[in-house]
Amino acid sequence: MMKKLIIGNWKMNLGVGEASLYLHKLSELIPAQRTVDVVLAPTMLTLQSLSLQINRRQFKLAAQNCYWRDQGAYTGEVSAAQLRGIADYVIIGHSERRYQFHESDKDTRAKVQAAVRNHLLPVLCVGETALERASNETADILHDQLTGGLANLTSDELAEITVAYEPVWAIGTGDNASPTDVRYAVSVIRRQMAQLFGAKAAKGVRVLYGGSVNIDNAEAYLKVQGVDGLLIGGVSLDAHQFASIVDKAYNLDDGRAS
Repeated sequence: MMKKLIIGNWKMNLGVGEASLYLHKLSELIPAQRTVDVVLAPTMLTLQSLSLQINRRQFKLAAQNCYWRDQGAYTGEVSAAQLRGIADYVIIGHSERRYQFHESDKDTRAKVQAAVRNHLLPVLCVGETALERASNETADILHDQLTGGLANLTSDELAEITVAYEPVWAIGTGDNASPTDVRYAVSVIRRQMAQLFGAKAAKGVRVLYGGSVNIDNAEAYLKVQGVDGLLIGGVSLDAHQFASIVDKAYNLDDGRAS
């Protein structure tokens, strides 16, 4: 059985000093878990300093983005090669990158390949907008984003991938996806990966849910068949709520939840 994966995406919050203090607070609240991997995704500015502070038996680090070239004249970018040894994971194709910074499936594909090439674990984000959902295009959008993001990978390389379903219409809007919505999307994702890489390879991929996750709905999402964890945004900046969600994941996996 795969370990549950809980990722806290801090987005563009917390400076170097604040991030250090927050990590210390989390380390007091969240013990190393036997059945749950806890990953923190701070800003690029704070990654290196936190990598020196973090207990990697307790937490892993993720970059929120990377550039697909390993080196060169790309002012302002940070490559996957430069993140090697600092971060363990890298979030790729987050909806804010796709819709605010206009990243395409081609960009996403190149970044996934760069992460794999540099021994980082990509977290590929996929999800539809409210308009696409209203037009019954959810399955088509997920198909296109998965096919575009995972192209040119082998079945063996797929084992390094995590897919996060984050419906754009549910992120920070208060219009939460229902467990039924999530179950449908996750089934589409798993079916598409099986078609691309075979059922055995697809079965080994962790699929997360992300989109207005909070302490009240986290357990319901974790109980959805096929969901292996959560990608958490705003609530990951509340230490007690984040720790409580990690605890819920541990309890469910440990068979002690009601």
